[in-house]
Amino acid sequence: MSLTLVVRSKKVRFRYSLSKRQLGAALAVTLGLTLIAGRSTQDPAEAQARVAYTQTGLIKQKEEVELLKETTQQQLTGMLMKLGEVQGQLHRLNALGERLANESGLNSEEFNFSELPAVGGPAQDLVETQVQAASDVMFQIDQMLAQLDGKAKQLQALESILLNHHIEAQSYLAGRPINSGWLSSYYGVRKDPFSGMPAMHKGLDFAGQEGDEVVATGAGLVTWAGERYGYGNLVEIEHGNGLVTRYGHNKDLEVKVGDVVTKGQTIAIMGSTGRSTGAHVHYEVMQHGRQIDPLPFVYRKSQG
Repeated sequence: MSLTLVVRSKKVRFRYSLSKRQLGAALAVTLGLTLIAGRSTQDPAEAQARVAYTQTGLIKQKEEVELLKETTQQQLTGMLMKLGEVQGQLHRLNALGERLANESGLNSEEFNFSELPAVGGPAQDLVETQVQAASDVMFQIDQMLAQLDGKAKQLQALESILLNHHIEAQSYLAGRPINSGWLSSYYGVRKDPFSGMPAMHKGLDFAGQEGDEVVATGAGLVTWAGERYGYGNLVEIEHGNGLVTRYGHNKDLEVKVGDVVTKGQTIAIMGSTGRSTGAHVHYEVMQHGRQIDPLPFVYRKSQG
């Protein structure tokens, strides 16, 4: 296909032919000029509408970024609060470890709970590639986890050494949980003082006067010191070898969780809190998680 242009006059005769390719190029140029002319005559109102639409999109994006910032800040605050709680637990763990080491006369350099354990490893570039604030928090958390791991290993080693130092003599259960008073209720099935129906009593009751001292029947670690349903104000002590003692219905507590107590130490003041009809201490002995009759421990002879 081709297009032929012929121009004739008295003096000039001109003839020109266009191929198919040349014809297409000419049409393309013509359409381009038409579009340019159309854009140059675009309605200003339409252009203003486009600008306004773009501005609306930017405002929405700004709001989304601000919401993301607020959410991130809240999450960071929560992480910092949790970090503070872990730091508090770490301080208590350090205090317990130092106290055990000092009381046992161990080498303070070998069991220094105030310093990080010596460790090593390849350098990491993570901090350099993260946002500084979040990286600082993550670094602190990693440090704390390393400290907790080190303290746990130190305490495991300390426990083993203490056992080798024959601390079992102190943790040996024997005697009554009171200095004055009397045995008022035995272990076994009895008439429930509230319902009047037969019920299992999983401990011994020692009655006395409100304000009397309640004492530990063996050395150990306080694992509970607070209110518990039915028991009132309760102290629970772990003695090792699967043995745990409980002292319930106290008026006041003289120890807290994490304390290391010795045999005969005052741990509470007798009262009548919880499910109780009068001033007494409910004494339980647990072996591997199950209550057993405490009476044989009450009448056994002390070691040493």
